Amino acid sequence: MLSRTIPRRVNALALTARRAYTVGRTEGSVAESKGFSKKEKAVEDQYARKHEQEQLAKLRKEIEKKKAELASLEQQAAETSSKSS
Repeated sequence: MLSRTIPRRVNALALTARRAYTVGRTEGSVAESKGFSKKEKAVEDQYARKHEQEQLAKLRKEIEKKKAELASLEQQAAETSSKSS
């Protein structure tokens, strides 16, 4: 008789556990709320802008280096041409 009651209790506990974990979504879920989506988009936009600014700063720095290198090469070319003349 004891063996009959144990499986029933285990089965009853299993049914209770299944009811506690529902799959349905609730209205208050954070990931699907409109406010969360707006905030997430704003954070992504802010990150993208910052990343683009960093890339532009890096490119401007490279341009300045190349301009300085070009000026140096032009000066060397001018000196070489004046010596050969």
